[in-house]
Amino acid sequence: MDRISELSDELLVRILSFLPTKVAVSTSILSKRWECLWMWLPKLDFVSSHCTRSECESLRCLLDRSLPLYRASVMESFRLDLSFSRYKPEDVKLWVVIAVSRCLRELDIVYDSYLDKQCILPSSLYACKSLVVLKLEGDILLDVPRRVCLPSLKTLQLRNGTGLDGESLKRLLSICPVLENLSVDFCHRDDNVGKIIVIVMSLQSLSLSIPRECYLDGLEIDTPSLKYLKLEDLNDENESCVIEDMPKLEEAYIHVRFPDIKSIIGSITSVKRLTLCSQVLYGNGFVFNQLEYLKLCVCTRCSSNLLARLLKDSPNLRVLNIFQILGRASKMVSWNRPSTVPACFWSTIQTFIWSGYMGRPQEKDVAVYVLENAHRLYTARISSDEKFIPKFEMLKELSVCSRASTTCRLFFD
Repeated sequence: MDRISELSDELLVRILSFLPTKVAVSTSILSKRWECLWMWLPKLDFVSSHCTRSECESLRCLLDRSLPLYRASVMESFRLDLSFSRYKPEDVKLWVVIAVSRCLRELDIVYDSYLDKQCILPSSLYACKSLVVLKLEGDILLDVPRRVCLPSLKTLQLRNGTGLDGESLKRLLSICPVLENLSVDFCHRDDNVGKIIVIVMSLQSLSLSIPRECYLDGLEIDTPSLKYLKLEDLNDENESCVIEDMPKLEEAYIHVRFPDIKSIIGSITSVKRLTLCSQVLYGNGFVFNQLEYLKLCVCTRCSSNLLARLLKDSPNLRVLNIFQILGRASKMVSWNRPSTVPACFWSTIQTFIWSGYMGRPQEKDVAVYVLENAHRLYTARISSDEKFIPKFEMLKELSVCSRASTTCRLFFD
């Protein structure tokens, strides 16, 4: 211990940073040399998930006693994982007040209370000039005061927030002038969250997850700088959707049950990589000139028509990946061969992947069509669930079709 204590404060703090925060704080009892070292840790991480009453009380005392002693001029990160805990909302609020006063850069709170009470975060949080990353999950009510701003916030994650609705999200986004990354997972509850409006000129990455039980009055997205979009809306009754053009969009993951996806398709035609699962076929007049990677889910009845349309509208496609969402069987109806071979089959498609189930004639027909007509195909990989592995005759037929391209290598997993 004496030899370790001879090291510099900076090196000792560096060593402590690799330990769990509770352990690092406990080193203060070793000697006067160690008494204050933990107070300079750049990151504080306290976890109290599924704890007993005595364990919760122990951590509460530790936080109440230790946080006010923190000495570093900048707190890089403060994380509280209080899942299914017995902490009172006022406890959490006080700890956040202290962290924010230390020029906090990243705040991550998970709060699920046995007490069935929502935590209201302090107003000082919404005026924190140093905050760059904010992650909130659970029973947290967003109560954004007037005349505040988060001038440095670039990443915002809201997960399963019981107090999250369209209006609170809109108010929070309005005080984030330089936000670049936004991820919102709405809570699995049978409720109407109102209209979701995301208008952020600086946003580059957006992820919205709306569960089946969650009802919307509408969805509006205006993010001209966006490069990545993930939109998942599993409620059949959510209809109204207005999405402005995203000219810089490079990658999109779209899984929706909208009866009309025209607005979505029209805004994402610049993508290079697209993952799509849709209940309906989009209309004519769209061209994906930049699309190189297409991953299409075939768990819906319109899948075969959607595939034909996308192949026709993607002249520069290089990779075609057909899959089923985990736990869902293919509902693809009979494959109607396109009257003309898509342009991408003549010049660009190099890789074909089928990952999921393949056992019905229409599924085999799609694979046969690709293998017969993709003249520049280099690799074809067929992965199938053991219960649905094609019979030997199907394997033989696919192997024969793959020889249409002399350079194609066919793999079966």
